[in-house]
Amino acid sequence: MDLSLRGKIALVTGASRGLGFATARLLAQEGAQVVLNSRDPSRLNSAAEQIQRETGSPVLAVPGDVTAPDLPFLLVKHTVEHFGGLDLLVTNTGGPKPGTFEDLSDEDWQRAIDLCLMAHVRLIRAALPVLKQSASPSILTITSISVKQPIPNLILSNAVRAATVGLTKSLALELGHWNIRVNSILPAWVETERIAELLEARARANQTSVVEEMEKQAGESPFRRIAKPEEFARAAVFLLSPAASYLTGVMLPVDGGMYKGVF
Repeated sequence: MDLSLRGKIALVTGASRGLGFATARLLAQEGAQVVLNSRDPSRLNSAAEQIQRETGSPVLAVPGDVTAPDLPFLLVKHTVEHFGGLDLLVTNTGGPKPGTFEDLSDEDWQRAIDLCLMAHVRLIRAALPVLKQSASPSILTITSISVKQPIPNLILSNAVRAATVGLTKSLALELGHWNIRVNSILPAWVETERIAELLEARARANQTSVVEEMEKQAGESPFRRIAKPEEFARAAVFLLSPAASYLTGVMLPVDGGMYKGVF
């Protein structure tokens, strides 16, 4: 299937590693021009160089922390100045700290809100005027399967990411008359550095090993394994692409069957 992504302009945040990197890389493989963002300039530049070397597609790296209120507007500004527009927006951020309700302070909650809700709000707000000018605009928020099935010891993610799903569904309804599609992917456990950190925290709390915790988590899937980043990226790139032109307001679990609910 031709995803019709050649020449499209994409902005992907949280793109120096993990889900964001895998998505940006596949977009570039499909011929898109990609802007990458993350906080670490060195890691980000390495990611951009790797993608450009492997795919031959134009790549721009713009470092910065998406929780900073002005950064989303600067990202869009650099994207438009360098590539001339914007078609695809992927709002991806790191996850909040683990912990139970009694572990966490007001500062922890505010940081989680800035990271897992307001970063999406500000990025979409900044991009919206440019997306309205695109012939095939699409927004993808990356959230978590925790919005359907809360994950133990991740109450910040369970609570705040649910707000982003509400935002995504609302925007799908509000922006449809501009032909702007707005979807979300709800990943479960994927082989990323973030998951490694969470499994290390579980192993310490349970006095087990990371290997044991990985085996327990993998056992929640009928495949008996967790996902690879490229498996997530294939779903993300399809949803972003014009090939998915009648899909909006979709909250797509990419979870290998770990979520056990019917709806």
